[in-house]
Amino acid sequence: MTIASDNPSTIQSDLLVDGAQLIGGEWVPATSGETIDVLNPANRQLLARIPRGTAEDVELAVQAAEKALPAWRDLDATSRGRLLFRWADLIEQRAAEIDEIERQEVGRPSWGPLGTPGQLRFIAGQADKVQGISLPTYSPETLGFTLREPYGVVGGIIPWNAPGPMFVTEVGAAIAAGNTMVMKPAEDAPLTPLALAKLALEAGIPAGVINVVTGYGHEAGAAVPAHPRIRRMGFTGSPQTGALVMEACARNLTPLHLELGGKSPQVVFADANLDAAVPAMVSGITLNTGQVCAAGSRVVVMRSIHAELVDRLAAQMEKVTVGPWHQPVNMGPLINQKQHERVLEYIEIGRAAGADVVTGGGVPQGSDYGNGFFVQPTLFDKVDPGMRIAREEIFGPVLSVIPVDDEAEAIEVANGTDYGLVASVWTRDVGTAVRMSRRLQAGQVGINNALGAGVIGGPFGGFKSSGFGRTMGADSVLEWTQVKTVSMRDAALPRR
Repeated sequence: MTIASDNPSTIQSDLLVDGAQLIGGEWVPATSGETIDVLNPANRQLLARIPRGTAEDVELAVQAAEKALPAWRDLDATSRGRLLFRWADLIEQRAAEIDEIERQEVGRPSWGPLGTPGQLRFIAGQADKVQGISLPTYSPETLGFTLREPYGVVGGIIPWNAPGPMFVTEVGAAIAAGNTMVMKPAEDAPLTPLALAKLALEAGIPAGVINVVTGYGHEAGAAVPAHPRIRRMGFTGSPQTGALVMEACARNLTPLHLELGGKSPQVVFADANLDAAVPAMVSGITLNTGQVCAAGSRVVVMRSIHAELVDRLAAQMEKVTVGPWHQPVNMGPLINQKQHERVLEYIEIGRAAGADVVTGGGVPQGSDYGNGFFVQPTLFDKVDPGMRIAREEIFGPVLSVIPVDDEAEAIEVANGTDYGLVASVWTRDVGTAVRMSRRLQAGQVGINNALGAGVIGGPFGGFKSSGFGRTMGADSVLEWTQVKTVSMRDAALPRR
């Protein structure tokens, strides 16, 4: 398949099958025959066309997953893990090509070597670590223990901001546990998941274990959690859509985990090393154009260093280079027109509320930006904690600075939103770090780092409206299992 590019060259990739989704090991069109255009957000050029799947396609995928389930469930866990390791090896061999596909559909610049193979290898290593426990009994003639078993056919929905890592994290853990899966990627960025699914087949993962149905969220996406034979769901996305998924699951009493939004605080104390903190905070909000659920979008800073920090943040933001995916820049476009309009609207909301735009606040001008969905990195000062830009997830490169007087106020402001995904603390004082780690309402707390960097196998998930359940950690495979208690007694023994 040839993918269009805003570069003079084009990509020839055998990892993508034009106009096809993966059901039962076959690359097939939507039952309706309709397609959806996937656009490059840097220039709105057509990248590919994907099937516009519906509930009919989801039903076919569920049937394929049910057919594959018995053999995959009964395959020993070490063999399942070995196949996942082989999948990771193939991803690593094609890493540059997969990276280029994702960069074009998401619009991001290069981040260097992909971490996706490492994530998958970590998950693969957990496949044969799924264990039950022995239980005490009331008599020596009785044996009690627990088994952990897969749910069966499970479903997943992932967003467009990091489709490759999210696909392998969700699918890898589910199938490592012995489930078979129906996955619905975002219609804006489905190409990387489709490419990864093709490599899973090449790795020897049997047909029907992984099924990828493409389409719109309100059609194919809505059909996955609503399906009565989907036994467990995983969803990553907005709280609003997550609530709809939860409602659909409730009708069938389907358990699920939700990884939703964030409004992550970066709490900066007077003793912080600003030389380290400022670049990390700016990178944390401009990475992937701020389209990261963990992005540190609120800077909660002690008033004594407030002015200095704002000056430093503005200077650092003005160094951020913006451009299309193939240029050596720091930041690309937003994903689509809807998101572009949303971010620009929030910038105007901040202005209208009385916050000061220190830098950015508009659309960059120049020939490199063409018809792309670009926006300037934007820094707001004089932000009140009650303002919408301080409380609502913008999902763009917009950073709000909120000065506070002491640690107690910092905790109050940091915890003062509906979200609780990630928080960062910048301080040289160990006691401050310990207290803040305990009091911040967030699933991940980073001390002197942004986005929880550098932790292998750290469980990822949220508090409050940021969701529940955990991925990426050592228990990620266990999340896709259910517990069965077994009591066993020798039938030859008389009853007491």
